[in-house]
Amino acid sequence: MAQTTGTTEPADGIRFKRVLLKVSGEALMGQRDYGLDPDVVNRVANEVKAVIELGVQVSLVIGGGNIFRGVKGAASGMERASADYIGMLATVMNALSMQSALERMGVVTRVQSAIPMSSVCEPYIRRRAIRHMEKGRVVIFAAGTGNPFFTTDTAAALRASEMGCDALLKGTQVDGVYTADPKKVKDAERYERLGYLEVLANDLQVMDASAISLARESHIPILVFSIHTPGAFAEVMQGRGKFTIINEETE
Repeated sequence: MAQTTGTTEPADGIRFKRVLLKVSGEALMGQRDYGLDPDVVNRVANEVKAVIELGVQVSLVIGGGNIFRGVKGAASGMERASADYIGMLATVMNALSMQSALERMGVVTRVQSAIPMSSVCEPYIRRRAIRHMEKGRVVIFAAGTGNPFFTTDTAAALRASEMGCDALLKGTQVDGVYTADPKKVKDAERYERLGYLEVLANDLQVMDASAISLARESHIPILVFSIHTPGAFAEVMQGRGKFTIINEETE
């Protein structure tokens, strides 16, 4: 199969040249209670491929909650640092699974881990990661920040800042940020636009506070959309579809 790579320019109408997509581990479970649903992994990989074909440079951070959550491990009596390290290893497993799906589709992909494990993936090296993306390769950042007590949301904001990304995208279960959980509250309203400080002040739980603060400091807009809506990732790149944008402007 021919592989998708090269230094193409973004197609007309594309809003961002380089982005980072954050996907939770739970989003890859499908209807399962645990682990990965291969059909969901393949569908997300197709979404990424469609955006790569638009000429956008793409990187990913994938959570590990479908396998292990450090906070829950700590709540059950495990030392928090040890629980978080186990969670980081879970993100590596998800990253390798996504890499496999993307490369079956012909998309050249590299996994870089914040915890060095040279037998299975590259160590995180900022300049190398940027060069991979400049060549049209997808880079998946695994193992969070490499430090306990930090979430993969924070890792996503950190890597987006380090890579000089134009936007941070959060693929969720719903098509944006709502006033309440739309699955529980029928009349919950979706925000079209929010300010960073508004998200923090109202504790909207889009991403953790450190991730929001880092994105604000780096002037990186956050776009929240449904990862389960076919074609949504590419539509957001073109300013179409349903999503909520979080930036300095609230008007």
